[in-house]
Amino acid sequence: MSDSSPQGVLVCDKPQGLSSHGVVSRIRRWFGTKKVGHAGTLDPMATGVLVLGLGRGTKLLTYITGVSKTYFATIRLGSSTPTDDADSDPDRFADPADLARVDTAAIEAAVAKLRGPIDQVPSAVSAIKVDGKRSYARVRAGEDVELKARRVEVSEFQIIDLRFAAEEGHIDVDVEVDCSSGTYVRALARDIGTDLGVFGHLTALRRTRVGDFHIDQAVTLPEDLDVPAPALISLAGAARTLLPVVTVDAGRARALMQGKTVPAGDWHADPDADDSGSREVAVVCDDALVSVAEVRRSGGLKSLTAFAIDLA
Repeated sequence: MSDSSPQGVLVCDKPQGLSSHGVVSRIRRWFGTKKVGHAGTLDPMATGVLVLGLGRGTKLLTYITGVSKTYFATIRLGSSTPTDDADSDPDRFADPADLARVDTAAIEAAVAKLRGPIDQVPSAVSAIKVDGKRSYARVRAGEDVELKARRVEVSEFQIIDLRFAAEEGHIDVDVEVDCSSGTYVRALARDIGTDLGVFGHLTALRRTRVGDFHIDQAVTLPEDLDVPAPALISLAGAARTLLPVVTVDAGRARALMQGKTVPAGDWHADPDADDSGSREVAVVCDDALVSVAEVRRSGGLKSLTAFAIDLA
């Protein structure tokens, strides 16, 4: 089955002030296609890596959403906001005497407490659903929302720069964060401020990595969407960054797309792997992505997600 519409993955450098859905809308117009989705929301205030799937590339988004991410951020100590970032105005302020007592050692100790596996309460103004309704919608409707803590992992949390301006009512802390999917960097800012007793929120956030997709690959959205659209990362190329690869011939590719189980060749599953781990592979034929498949303990390949391709 041939399809002339765009098929693949695009790494976009999301501009500040535009929602992730707004980026999707612009990409639809730029590429002239309706089938576009994104892997992992960025708040309107944030900039940086937003990975999008076009056409059958949307089938890969589920494998991208759960990967780790890297952020550069600025935490402002001395005040807090309802959204835990600069998308809302500060509503609580530290006592000047308390802020004056905060030094480098205290900030480093507060950051250290948030490294590794932690139980994090997400920001209330977030897209998490509570009884079927987005948390941010409940907050905006005047409800008091208390979200449950979730286990996340902050593998790296480094202070890049400190700027003390206690006489102006704040201390700015530039940080770099490597973390698991589902981690709220603005909640880290909130919790550091709480730990130090001076409140805290984010004033800047830039995502520089989503899995193996990096900011140096990112395309900037043009003002004029009539300019030629860039080339996409191919389905096979994107899949190679996400999963182990099994190469098959045309005969096995056809059988997979028909729902049959085929031999995996020289690739062998880890007998101790669970169903959510390394048993999922990308199946490629002549550099085209055929399927995301499960390698069964018997050695057979069974398609989980098929990608329609033309086979000679």
